[in-house]
Order: sequence, then C-alpha cells, then structure tokens
Amino acid sequence: MESLYDAVGGDEGCRRLAHAWHDRVLADEVVSHAFSHGFHPKHTERLAAYWAEALGGPATYSASYGGETLVVRMHSGNGPHEEMDRRAIACFAGALDDVGVGEPLRTVLYDYFAWATTVSLTQYTGSASDVPAGLAVPKWSWNGLVTD
Repeated sequence: MESLYDAVGGDEGCRRLAHAWHDRVLADEVVSHAFSHGFHPKHTERLAAYWAEALGGPATYSASYGGETLVVRMHSGNGPHEEMDRRAIACFAGALDDVGVGEPLRTVLYDYFAWATTVSLTQYTGSASDVPAGLAVPKWSWNGLVTD
C-alpha cells in the first residue's frame, strides 16, 4: 500500500502543504502569536521534513534537525491553549484545500494533524524540561497512529 508520504506527493508535497499552513497561521490573529517572537528561517522546510517522516517518508528530520524530543520541547511549557489548537487545525484544513488534497487522503491527514496538535504535542504543558530524551517521531498511516 502507498504510504501517506507518497500519496501527498513526497518531499515536494510536504513542502507545499507546510508553506500553505505556515501562510495561514501567520495570517491568523490567534495562532500567529506562537510565531510572534520569531521562528527559524527554515521553519517550513523543517516542518515539511518532520511531516514527511511522520507520514512514512525518509527520516530526514530526525537525522538533520533533531527528533521528536526537540519538537515536543518546542511546543511544551506553555500551558493549555485549546483555542490556538482549534485554530491551527482549522488552518491545516484550509491548507489541505489550498494544495488540492482530496479524499480519502484529506481526512487521514486532517486526523493526523488534529491528533498531533491535541495529543502528541500537548503532553507536557507544565515545562519543556519534563519532556524525556530519545522520543521517536510518531508515525501515521492510512489506519491512524502506527504502534509497535
């Protein structure tokens, strides 16, 4: 069966989706707050590599930029932020439309992003120092979260 990574268009498809999402969140009055203190100049490239790895593509993010522990630490220690999460997910839904992702891939990617935003990245709201070392990037398939 084709991986989600291949179905979305590989590295190029992940880059297009990351750019579309990033453009939408920067334009959102609530979600843009997360980027108000600046962000890495290659944010969308790194995000695309992260999504590629999570969707069954190469482990470029873990090999080149860090790993899951780094990602979770970047998103931790900020307390709960449900409204921001809802709006970030809505931006992702819009980005899927912007790049022309159709069904059934659209629903699977939407479910991945909603899970990552509300479950995976929100485990450590108290402090980034609570995030354990050595976390692996969670993998998502046509059937949802891949567990060993």
